[in-house]
Amino acid sequence: MTTPYVPDAARTGHPAARSDLHGLPVDIAPQLLGGYLVTTVDGHTVAIRITEVEAYHGKGTGPVPDPGSHARMGRTTRNSTMWEEAGHLYVYLSHGIHSCINVVCGPNGEAGGVLVRAGEVVHGIDSAHERSGRRGRDLARGPGRLGQILGLKHALHDGIDAIDSVPQSGAVATLLLPSTVGAYEQGPRVGVAGIAGTDAFPWRFWIPGDRTVSPFRWGRGAAEAAAARTAEQE
Repeated sequence: MTTPYVPDAARTGHPAARSDLHGLPVDIAPQLLGGYLVTTVDGHTVAIRITEVEAYHGKGTGPVPDPGSHARMGRTTRNSTMWEEAGHLYVYLSHGIHSCINVVCGPNGEAGGVLVRAGEVVHGIDSAHERSGRRGRDLARGPGRLGQILGLKHALHDGIDAIDSVPQSGAVATLLLPSTVGAYEQGPRVGVAGIAGTDAFPWRFWIPGDRTVSPFRWGRGAAEAAAARTAEQE
């Protein structure tokens, strides 16, 4: 089963395959920019063009430990979806309120994900307005808002498969990738605490000049960690 809508612009790209997502999350993340995430929840379809993402590695994934990842200490009940096959969606709860969406990726048997931070609503604008109570470019600006307008909820939809589009708890999700990777910028992740939120981890990627991209802000202790890192390098 697939979602009933495919964005016209995505026809130059392709539905994502698991093999497209088998690299390290930091390498896969920019390849999602300009792609589409489409959900149908309770019969209402919303599609976004992905404009901003962040990469997160799990314990043992890649050459550098990622202190900002939910999976940094290993597998738990909360983060177990990050160890599933590439293309499932890790839907977690942030601040006890917001359901945030990550595309699981990485080598088989290793944990990793790409947080979809922001996007442009290209279909289902009325449903997006109804779910959020908002209008304008901020509809899917930031991971909490994006999760809200796509209608996926923790823990109901955690682990939903966006490759084979298998229905789960009244929802279907589909990920489409662009045919080519366009221009992008990268820098520190937004609002991540400590060293993980500094330019030691420039693992946020975004489409330059896009008005839906969220502004940068320091996480707790990240500015101080950045200053200390700069002093050590001088």
